[in-house]
Amino acid sequence: MSSLAQGGVIGLIAMVLFMTGMPIAFALAITALASIVFFLGPDQFSLFGKMTFDSLNDFGLLAIPLFVLMGNMFGGSQASRQLFEAGEAWLSRIRGGLAMSSVAASTLFAALTGSSAATAAAIGRVAVPEMEKRGYSSRISTGAIAAGGTLGILIPPSVTLILYGIAAEQSIGQLFAGGIVPGIIVALMFCVWIFIAQTMEDRAAARAATGADGTAVEAPRRRTSRRYSWTERFTSLTKVLPFAALIAVVLIVLYRGIATPSEAAAIGVLLVWVLVALIYRGLSGRQLMEVLKESTNQSTMILMITAFSAVIATVLSYLRVPQDLAAVVSNADLNRWVVLLLINLVLLVMGCFLPPVSIIVMTTPILLPMILALGFDPIWFGVVMTINMEMGLITPPVGLNLYVLKGIAPHIPLKEILIGSVPYVGVLALALVLFSVFPEIVLFVPNWLY
Repeated sequence: MSSLAQGGVIGLIAMVLFMTGMPIAFALAITALASIVFFLGPDQFSLFGKMTFDSLNDFGLLAIPLFVLMGNMFGGSQASRQLFEAGEAWLSRIRGGLAMSSVAASTLFAALTGSSAATAAAIGRVAVPEMEKRGYSSRISTGAIAAGGTLGILIPPSVTLILYGIAAEQSIGQLFAGGIVPGIIVALMFCVWIFIAQTMEDRAAARAATGADGTAVEAPRRRTSRRYSWTERFTSLTKVLPFAALIAVVLIVLYRGIATPSEAAAIGVLLVWVLVALIYRGLSGRQLMEVLKESTNQSTMILMITAFSAVIATVLSYLRVPQDLAAVVSNADLNRWVVLLLINLVLLVMGCFLPPVSIIVMTTPILLPMILALGFDPIWFGVVMTINMEMGLITPPVGLNLYVLKGIAPHIPLKEILIGSVPYVGVLALALVLFSVFPEIVLFVPNWLY
């Protein structure tokens, strides 16, 4: 059996196990065991333990539970509400401004948590009731939160970028730097779409409220917004300054080479503890225990997926699947943009069923040789791959953010959440095209800093 055929069998085993509905980590563990026994031989069964240990014996992975803890500590405080209120003060008078303020709050919150689900949940709990109270439709309100939450895996510090850096053996600092400008641009693109969508809704409501003879048949639904004085607006910025200072400190110590990503994450946790205790409403003992339990659960899940995916990647490397696949692509003489399009389509389909963490760790060792052979920059590809993963977070049937929104707003039908979120998949696809045509947008900051 050829190496590519063996790789196909391993992929088929994994997909069958995923379809059974068992936890992703367990499905990956069984796939890893089966791949060792079937293709390396039963006598190599003991390699499973060694490979699992080796995959986790990496100091860089310590950054993951620390960044998860940092995000959960912020999520458990009143920080998300204050971020949203600051955004509302500046944007509420713009058409769709309250939804835009939720995207702005998500952008800052994402820079502190690195988690998409945590961002969507924390901002959504505050923003969705406020937008409903002000007359926003459920599609606009939930779509903005679901899309804004995806920024959690792009804007640094990002757990996804950390895992890609470890799997691809690339600088995590450069990947973080590469995610800054694209994250801001994607957030602005989300706001532009909100303005367009709200304009379309307003015009449709106006047409529905007007009869054939031009007379009003019903009063159109009106959105309300509070008026803020300039003093209140500038005062609201003081709520954002601690966030900005924390982000700046973590990124400066990382980019200046003062600390490793894990050490920078530890500094971030310490600063978050100080901010939550002194500036924002502190966590009670019970709340702190819940935060620690949730952080342990999330970190364990991520690290288990990382470990077993790495075992599968190691077996595939022994079988020379990545190398032979890269050779096939190179010898096929296909246009490299066609290959990149096919890669993105495959990743998008996988993102509809699997979480970003497992996709990144499983596919990076296979795709990276192809990317390098085609002449693409690995830092650029890490950012592009992450944006693709964002699309999967709001794409059915397993779009994580869709179900997060359903959980915090159970009275809103899932169909409405889906209809409101799907247009943002198109916005992210447009962003992929933009960053592919102009890769300097992604690489400018890493090249400048490094």
